[in-house]
Amino acid sequence: MTSTTYDQHKYVGTSGGKVIILKTVEAFDRIGEENAFSVLARATALAEQGRDIINLGIGQPDFQTPEHIVEAAVKALRDGHHGYTSATGILPLREAIAASLHRETGTSVSPDNVMVVPGGKVTMFMAILMFGEPGKEILYPDPGFPIYRSMIEFTGATPIPVPIREDDDFAFSANETLNLINKRTALLILNSPANPTGGITPRSEIEKLVRGLENHPNLPVLSDEIYSRMTYDGLKHTSLLEFEQLNDQLILLNGWSKTWAMTGWRMGFCVWPASLIDKARKLAVNCWSCVNTPSQYAGIAAINGPQDAVDNMMKAFDIRRKLVVEGLNALPGISCKLPKGAFYAFPNIKETGWKAKPLASELLEKAGVALIGGPDFGVLGEGYLRFSYANSQENIARALDRVGDFLSTRGE
Repeated sequence: MTSTTYDQHKYVGTSGGKVIILKTVEAFDRIGEENAFSVLARATALAEQGRDIINLGIGQPDFQTPEHIVEAAVKALRDGHHGYTSATGILPLREAIAASLHRETGTSVSPDNVMVVPGGKVTMFMAILMFGEPGKEILYPDPGFPIYRSMIEFTGATPIPVPIREDDDFAFSANETLNLINKRTALLILNSPANPTGGITPRSEIEKLVRGLENHPNLPVLSDEIYSRMTYDGLKHTSLLEFEQLNDQLILLNGWSKTWAMTGWRMGFCVWPASLIDKARKLAVNCWSCVNTPSQYAGIAAINGPQDAVDNMMKAFDIRRKLVVEGLNALPGISCKLPKGAFYAFPNIKETGWKAKPLASELLEKAGVALIGGPDFGVLGEGYLRFSYANSQENIARALDRVGDFLSTRGE
């Protein structure tokens, strides 16, 4: 016989006389947040007070969504696409995603294994929720996207950082990652090209990791490849989807937000192993039902339509990348490696004498430059700031001048 009761702190289930704590209310106290949005809110408040604020904090392209994508959504609305869709997304969109992945990786992907979700975060939310529980460990990059750790702690699992080091050009080490895996490891999270560092893990290192994972055939791997189209200097993104030996354990995360400047559309997609896709579908049914229909038609237009706007955006980012790195390296106490992907620089500020978060706060309040302190991305982020160069060349140059002036007059 099964029964359930509530007490002040937790929801308790009993089955066959065994007491099971299903979820403590305090779990919600463990949820962190993405501080980039807190900085955005403060920067917006200062701007509303009349301050001239340059925002290099938020990870959002400063370009408009290409017009043909917008028109596809408008047409969908006019054509009457106003109702629910399948929880996994409309078939034409899933087919377009599968075809695109085949073009990019050479790997055949069934549309049946593809799910359309409301933003990139949803895939990590589902995967971490699916495998995280007390007594388990989940490996995640540090410094890395803050929601990884936040969700791991919410589930009661133990977050185990995979160190991402400047000395390794902000790539993960295959050997170090593999050495962290043990019988308690429930999920491995990887991210390349990476937020916040702009690092790209070389193909040779990824191949080494994949060979090592052959000894862990039951370990799920979440590969966050949201910046897959954002690489520089002729570098080609290496997707874990290319390695067929991972078919039964790989969860791929990607989406439209960064590549097509569609952050506010809340459009992401994921690929799941056959054994997990229906579990993910059921979670979607219980949580958000489906992604809004017109956006799904816009997603088709983005994938299948002209890519000129994407190419032009990346050319602009490349110019800004070099501008911001050159400018940062000219500032007192700061050094910065040239990022290989995404649209972030992650300069080393240790020689300035400042801790990262106090410096970021002072730069916003006193100099009017919004940045994110490295510790917001993990313990190993101390001594670094994240500069998003998703802003104009003029604003980047002005921001660098302001940071330089601040350090010259207030540096410790």
